[in-house]
Amino acid sequence: MKHKLSLFILLQLLSAGFAAAQTYSIVIKGGHIIDPKNKINEVMDLAIKDGKIAAVARNIDASSGNRVINAAGMFVTPGIIDMHVHVYYGTKMDQGLMNGPTSVQPDAFSFRAGVTTVVDVGSSGWRSFPDFKRQTIDASRTRVLAFLNIAAEGMRGGPFEQTTLDMNPVLTARCARQYPSDIVGIKLAHYNGHEWAPTDSAVRAGELAKLPVMIDFGSATPPLSLEELFMKHLRPGDIFTHPYAYFPASRETVVDEDGKVKPFVFAAVKRGIKFDLGHGGGSFRWSQAIPSVRQGFVADAISSDLHTGSMNSGMKDMANLMSKFLAMGLDIQEVILRSTWNPAMIINRPDLGNLSIGSEADVAVFSLSRGDFGFLDISGEKLKGDKKFVAELTLRAGNIVWDLNGISAPDKKW
Repeated sequence: MKHKLSLFILLQLLSAGFAAAQTYSIVIKGGHIIDPKNKINEVMDLAIKDGKIAAVARNIDASSGNRVINAAGMFVTPGIIDMHVHVYYGTKMDQGLMNGPTSVQPDAFSFRAGVTTVVDVGSSGWRSFPDFKRQTIDASRTRVLAFLNIAAEGMRGGPFEQTTLDMNPVLTARCARQYPSDIVGIKLAHYNGHEWAPTDSAVRAGELAKLPVMIDFGSATPPLSLEELFMKHLRPGDIFTHPYAYFPASRETVVDEDGKVKPFVFAAVKRGIKFDLGHGGGSFRWSQAIPSVRQGFVADAISSDLHTGSMNSGMKDMANLMSKFLAMGLDIQEVILRSTWNPAMIINRPDLGNLSIGSEADVAVFSLSRGDFGFLDISGEKLKGDKKFVAELTLRAGNIVWDLNGISAPDKKW
């Protein structure tokens, strides 16, 4: 009996020691970590505990992890932030992006591309936001943030986005202040009139709520002046989306007919105006993007404008978009910056887009395929590239939510 008791105590002590040795829930070994906020760009290990980043070091003991993931030859980054999506999905067939079939369910399209945070930009307004929060934001594993539309109904289409009397900055700002954890900005989109009142109402709401404003010009004829927008209406920190769109009859372009970026665009960058890609199904043309990038005008944030009209066309997903910028000549570090830390700063959420110790463990692991690839713009024109991001693994708050090739699972002989 005495020997059995001693053996039991020994086993308990050994078990306790083993548990103590396993300090972390997950250790990711040997990946090339790119964390722009913390200026990390080298092969390192990363450890997670209690859903948080617990350690980033050159050599973390594998035995300290309950699960060890070999990321050798891969890139480990903060979870990707897609700061332009439409995810207020629903079954109201005549309501477009607002509780309708054109928006998409966020969890179905985020994790598979390395995305852990999405920002819905204007699908809801102050009148519809409580429903959007209940129906989508609170029900998603993806972190869903929002820009509130200055139009009270949001992107319901038709007259709902054209009625200036329903663009109330006071009520919009009041709603934004009511949901400070969810609402990160104010949006104007799709207004077709040739006056500045909707823009100014959105900016006023931003002033009242102390939030940035994102402007998506509609289709005014003749086009409203981008220079006037950037220099007279927007504030430093406000955002212009779809900069590489090409609708010359109704929206001024950033690149002139001679292929030169217009000088006032660089002046706007210097002034502090931010530029959001917003690829979408109609807002990205190589004829605008390639000369812009080559001349040094690069969107601050790479974003998808995800909806049913973009995901099956030239846009596809964030990993594909990031690959497009590699094909245009950006290095990997610049692409990751514009997909993580830059958008976090634009939406004033410095807790996101980084791998700082203590931050929520939103992590993406990408392999980089090399081959002969073709990337399409919205018109079907192609740019060839030789590198392509593939999202291998995504962790949201320390939980594995996407694993393309089972790298988080132990090897087993069958």
